[in-house]
Amino acid sequence: MRHLNRAFALLVLSCLAACGGGGGGASGSVGTGGDSGSGGATGPGQTLTLMLPASGLAPADLAVVVAEGDALSEAVGAAYLAARGVPAANLVRVRVNTANDVISAADFALLKADIDARLPAGVQATLLTWAAPSRVFGTCSMGITSAMAFGYDARWCNPAPTTNTCAATAVSPLYDSESRRPQADLQVRPSMLLGARTVAAAQALISRGVAADATRPGGDAWLVRTTDADRSVRWTDFAGLPTAWSGALTVNYLDNSSGPATGNSLSGRSGLLFYLTGLATVDQLATLQFRPGALADTLTSFSGLLPSANGQTPVTAFLDAGATASYGTVEEPCNPLQKFSRASVLIDHYWRGATAIEAYWRAVQWPGQGLFVGEPLAQPFRDTPSFAIVNGEYQIKTRQLRPGSRYTLEYLQGGSWTALASFTGVRGQPLDGRAPLPPAAATQIRWVGPCPSNAANRCTLAQST
Repeated sequence: MRHLNRAFALLVLSCLAACGGGGGGASGSVGTGGDSGSGGATGPGQTLTLMLPASGLAPADLAVVVAEGDALSEAVGAAYLAARGVPAANLVRVRVNTANDVISAADFALLKADIDARLPAGVQATLLTWAAPSRVFGTCSMGITSAMAFGYDARWCNPAPTTNTCAATAVSPLYDSESRRPQADLQVRPSMLLGARTVAAAQALISRGVAADATRPGGDAWLVRTTDADRSVRWTDFAGLPTAWSGALTVNYLDNSSGPATGNSLSGRSGLLFYLTGLATVDQLATLQFRPGALADTLTSFSGLLPSANGQTPVTAFLDAGATASYGTVEEPCNPLQKFSRASVLIDHYWRGATAIEAYWRAVQWPGQGLFVGEPLAQPFRDTPSFAIVNGEYQIKTRQLRPGSRYTLEYLQGGSWTALASFTGVRGQPLDGRAPLPPAAATQIRWVGPCPSNAANRCTLAQST
């Protein structure tokens, strides 16, 4: 009997070794271990590792564009390089008339060609450091940040507003994208205008962005449906988010659609990380306390039309109140949801480690008429993914998994790839997964998930050398 018990124990231990201890982790994602087939043997295959992609753009990915001879722009550019450690080679000086809020399409074409010619190889995004110009006018108006990304083209704006007020505009390839190298993957460099009109305001904004990094706040998001029905069309996206983010992030949905109008604007709130609303004029901003890295905007016609916003609340008012980035349109867009930030997309990408510029650009499907302002590299949820061999198995930690998407760890042996484990992204849950080691004879491993250029397809995201 003693011999039988011993044999059974050995059998159990053998099974556990072959199964690699299973998958899954604290994230609640499902991990499915494959058969490593190692049979207890050790070899090069069981020392294979890889480096998971880093989250968010880095300082070396950003070009800082300065209006040569403009005192504000020069000072802001220098301050930004010093604060963020952007390489000096990424500072681009160009001639631009900063006395006017608008630049003609013809003059902008020359300016963009000059900037593009000076950009160092590998630059993925741009920051514009002047206060003006902020929009480009031809047959219709584009925000200068969208024009920097796409070039000026009437398909991105509305050349016939009197006959087709709610015209659809072109779709951005960055919308809800998984690309961490947008210029390399999609041939688009997102752009942001810092948006400050004084050096002191610029320095304060930059400091908020830097202070936000890797703080991983637990909230708060405030999503407000107001009595202004035309400007509150985003409520259908807002309503389900408190439940969707329960336990991961404090998201508040305030439905004030029935009034009173005095309850439309938040007042006296603190700890704001997101504030999205729908009003022509957002009151009480001075009473709010925004967290470093906060994103805030209102769905209205002219908040991006700087400096006055045609009497509406300009995007810069959110920055002046303590937000770190904002977005608004520079000409009448009507109110299609696609022309404004989508909260479900914005919050998800920011939480998974995107920078402010990436999260905002990924959240707007038709951004041609829009202006993105703020500190682009703010990254409250910066992720430092890890992939390591711990106690004879792989340990995989990252917060970057796209909700509902499948990721697999695979090994190569004899010309064929075989899955070791698979994981599914869950909203608001970082992955802390486990996977068995591959067979001793394996020659490579790879991490497979949604493609950067099209999340509906699957691509190799990382691979051992």
